[in-house]
Amino acid sequence: MDTPRFGVPERLAQRMTMAEQHEYLRARLSRRRVLRRGAATAGTVAGAGLLGGAACAADTKPAPAAGPGTGTATVNGALVAPFGRHLAFGADPRTQMRISWQVPFAVRKPYVRIGTSPLELTRKVEAEVRHLHTPSLSDRLPAVDQFYLHAAVDGLRPGATYYYGVGHADRDPAEPRHFASVGTFRTAPDRPGTFVFTAFGDQGVSYDALANDQLILGQNPSFHLHAGDLCYADTTGHGKKTDLYDARVWDSFLAQTDSVAASVPWMVTTGNHDMEAWYSPDGYGGQLARWSLPGNGPDPRKAPGVYTFVYGNVGVVALDANDVSYEMPANKGYTDGAQTRWLDRELERLRERPGIDFLVVFFHHCAYSTTSAHASDGGVRDAWVPLFDKHQVDLVINGHNHVYERTDALRGGKVARRVPVAGSADAVRDGIVYVTAGGAGAKLYEFPVPDSYEGHVKDLDEVKTYHWTRDGEKNRDSADWSRVRYTGFSFLAVEVEPGPRPRLTVTALAESGERVDRFEVTRPRRQ
Repeated sequence: MDTPRFGVPERLAQRMTMAEQHEYLRARLSRRRVLRRGAATAGTVAGAGLLGGAACAADTKPAPAAGPGTGTATVNGALVAPFGRHLAFGADPRTQMRISWQVPFAVRKPYVRIGTSPLELTRKVEAEVRHLHTPSLSDRLPAVDQFYLHAAVDGLRPGATYYYGVGHADRDPAEPRHFASVGTFRTAPDRPGTFVFTAFGDQGVSYDALANDQLILGQNPSFHLHAGDLCYADTTGHGKKTDLYDARVWDSFLAQTDSVAASVPWMVTTGNHDMEAWYSPDGYGGQLARWSLPGNGPDPRKAPGVYTFVYGNVGVVALDANDVSYEMPANKGYTDGAQTRWLDRELERLRERPGIDFLVVFFHHCAYSTTSAHASDGGVRDAWVPLFDKHQVDLVINGHNHVYERTDALRGGKVARRVPVAGSADAVRDGIVYVTAGGAGAKLYEFPVPDSYEGHVKDLDEVKTYHWTRDGEKNRDSADWSRVRYTGFSFLAVEVEPGPRPRLTVTALAESGERVDRFEVTRPRRQ
């Protein structure tokens, strides 16, 4: 007799692992049972990454299929809770905000309510629906339909605090019962003032990623920079259709980041794990569906992670290093040089713009790192480092290597000024400091030499390392520029101070809150 064991037939349970039994039971659940048990908590279920297969419509009657693989089962739209909110600036952070979120089922007429008081969300902005269909990629991964919603809110007042709620035809966020879900944000000021921004790369879904998020929230940042490798739905990261990929991980990731990204503009760029080969163009269809970014790069429909914005006295440039990488060549040259030509023009424009003191550039692959995993990418060095020097960029932030590492001030790849912990550098006089901030939450990497950080300084004259060459090989290096190294989860907090002698105070904080590095970047005194 084949007696079920927790719902799995005995003959199967004997040769299945617990994980395989879990997959078997999930596949056996009927759609009706899932809806009956999960309708009241649809947003929570989707946020946990458990919804897969054909999508459903949220309505009181069957709705037309929203895309390939979509069924006609229904749930009460009033019970469909939005989740995974994430903000981003428009091209002008003083007057534009992009509000994005996710729903587990298709909904009718999504929108945002917004106002200057949580009790008066009087302005209503219609949202765009971006439906993303992922086919079944293996016997163990069902087809997935995901629904991302985006509202472009323009005409805001600079330096103002706004409150907002996301909803749809069957769920009005202004109703008192939804008051707890009202979010808030602040636009950029008209005039430069002191503010903080944070940054990291290589996050994923984990306890450590969540802990970093909460510590970031405590810094009260005006915005956050994410230097790519966002959630690791693609665990392989080669940008090929043979990569291991599970689209449902995005549900968990966006639910995880909601507590921060719902109030702090979450400005992302593209890592190698964000090249998802199942979506066109160039594997970036998923990024185009999930994110609304400034869209002022050379080709926002082709390279969504390439853009720029100005906040106070800081010009920020986001780049897609997949375009120039020697190590990960899946998308090498996909812009035909347009990104690099745009970068040259954009850095020149920003450097000449009145009121801008600092230029900060962030992207994924490292220009300078010494880890045993990825080290440095020669493609980045060849294409972009000369432009950073030419336009006197003040700070470069990378991810890719899952550690914290920081260089001395470099010019032309050579140490121009040593910058110890608590040291300072001036990009005009001394050169550029490059920071690898890849300890956001993904599994940590290792250095070939001991760590050296605040309170545990172990300076070395050189570190034996390598960089990737044009032919995809590792070329040995002897690095005398690796000044701070920390193997642990961490992030950057950067305090910006305007004035006659403007200053960036850059701090690296561990997951515990302990400071592991601090240095300053200054500009020449204004005349």
